Amino acid sequence: MAKIAVGSREEATQPDCVRAVVAETILTFLFVFVGVGAAMAAEKMAGGKDAIVGLMAVAVAHALMVAVMTAAGLHISGGHLNPAVTVGMAVGGRITLVRSILYITAQLLGSSMACLLLKRITGGMDTPIHSLAAGMVAIQGVIMEIVLTFSFLFSVYATIVDPRKGIIAGLGPLFVGLVVGANILACGPFTGASMNPARSFGPALASHNWTNHWVYWVGPLFGSLLASFVYEHLFMARTDEPLYRDQEYFRGST
Repeated sequence: MAKIAVGSREEATQPDCVRAVVAETILTFLFVFVGVGAAMAAEKMAGGKDAIVGLMAVAVAHALMVAVMTAAGLHISGGHLNPAVTVGMAVGGRITLVRSILYITAQLLGSSMACLLLKRITGGMDTPIHSLAAGMVAIQGVIMEIVLTFSFLFSVYATIVDPRKGIIAGLGPLFVGLVVGANILACGPFTGASMNPARSFGPALASHNWTNHWVYWVGPLFGSLLASFVYEHLFMARTDEPLYRDQEYFRGST
């Protein structure tokens, strides 16, 4: 198992860390604003977001925003946008625990601001929360979110983190976005296909609806831990060294 880089309190005041945290706030804000906005728009249209056209619109919006926002932030913060990604990179030794805490705080803040703003400027419309389909129980939702997040983070490792990217170098964010869109198309009607605790947190906060909210933390975080462990130990290039406690921060993540 890769050693986890703890970091130090001084890291939080370093200019590059401050810029990275601000970037995570902005990037997550923009991603959630468009993602949740697309879900709200779909609900206003005939059939709602559960109809195939609405589902496709939501999937495409999320796919595009994940791809573009990840690419936009890759050179600043790593373009995580997602606590599950941050946790996966932390346990893989690729980001310090100190910075990971700051990132997650920034992601939750960005998501919350986006959803509160959406509620305000849409005349008080509820921000749709991620919820389980009728007939599903919480453990089924957790398992589905584990699988979806595993596929998401596995693609992050394979197309962005792994130094053996070859001809796909530079296209990682696009491929990751496509995985997000495909997962939403496949499982959106069942759990909402969150894969991202921050994406679930903002709408729940703005709507004051926390029903089964824990599912969207446990599933994605466990899925990210599993994907990180599997890729780091089975597929990662041997020459790629993770970050250790006495080394500088490595930004090779998403």
